[in-house]
Formats: sequence, structure tokens, C-alpha cells
Amino acid sequence: MDVATALALAAPLGLGLAAFGSGIGLGIAVGGAMDAIGRQPEASGKILTNMIIGAALIEALTIYALIVFFIVLGRI
Repeated sequence: MDVATALALAAPLGLGLAAFGSGIGLGIAVGGAMDAIGRQPEASGKILTNMIIGAALIEALTIYALIVFFIVLGRI
């Protein structure tokens, strides 16, 4: 197997793994936030703000993986 074939196989798998991990992380974060809002509804604004910031950071990691995917795709 040459380098181009290995990159062609590894790049989509890596991106899929990053997207899968991001989805799991977002699900856990949103689930925890909804649980916290259910326990303390008066703190929902603060909880949602922190959850949105955390979700943005999680999604940023997936976007970084997408950028690396396109860089690797350009080298194939």
C-alpha cells in the first residue's frame, strides 16, 4: 500500500471519528445542561450560556478536523 492510498483511507475515517466524538460530546453536554435546568430552573440562563460556549468549543474541534481533512485531501 502506498502513501496516497493510506491517506485516502485514513482521512475520511479520521474525520468520521472526529464527528462521532463531537456528537457524543454534544449529547452528553446538552443532556447534562437539561438535567441541571430541570433541577434549578432559576439558573437556566447561566446554564444555557455555559452550555453554548462548551458546544462551540466542541464543534470547533470538529471544524479543525475538517480543515485537516481538506489539507490531507489536497496532498493526495
